[in-house]
Amino acid sequence: MALSKEQIAQRIAKEVKDGYYVNLGIGIPTLVANFVRDDISVEFQSENGILGMGPFPFEGEEDPDLINAGKQTITALPGASFFDSAMSFGMIRGQHVDLTILGAMEVSQNGDIANWKIPGKMVKGMGGAMDLVASAENIIVAMMHTNREGESKLLKECSLPLTGVKCVKKIVSNLAVLEIIDGKFHLLERAPGVSVEEIRKATEGDLVVKGDIIEMKF
Repeated sequence: MALSKEQIAQRIAKEVKDGYYVNLGIGIPTLVANFVRDDISVEFQSENGILGMGPFPFEGEEDPDLINAGKQTITALPGASFFDSAMSFGMIRGQHVDLTILGAMEVSQNGDIANWKIPGKMVKGMGGAMDLVASAENIIVAMMHTNREGESKLLKECSLPLTGVKCVKKIVSNLAVLEIIDGKFHLLERAPGVSVEEIRKATEGDLVVKGDIIEMKF
């Protein structure tokens, strides 16, 4: 069975380690903060100027002055700090963020990512994505494996305008966990009830499958 957006976020939360500084992109990545283990210390950073984001607020407890880069209301953990975007991007460009989690429209087997524009559709701009992918050492992508027409979004080459080149390290989709190694998608885990053959059919790019592929654990 394919994973829900919440389950994708839950699986990615296992990649977050104690002491990490983490930037969460718009969409599925913002859900990751809800699933991080209670026994580790993690600082979530948003490029609009906050360090120390917590989970989303419960209904009725929203503070309109507390928002992330996607303009969603958030909570702030004890000790959180607020600053201007210049300092925020200084953190990003100075490589002080340990892990960046982004959504994507397309990812190529080379590690290229397209996540900001579909030609012909109005967009507000790239936002902080270009800085994040250019500066981050460790980028995990949260995405759906195929589009609404059932066409693969894990491609030999991206067809949409690129956000970054050769920067994605790992992908968690609704079907699988994959790592990009030497220009190919390497299958690490599969969603519960999803077969390797289903993943192969949903992946346009070159897929490497070695040994028995374990089911994801949450």
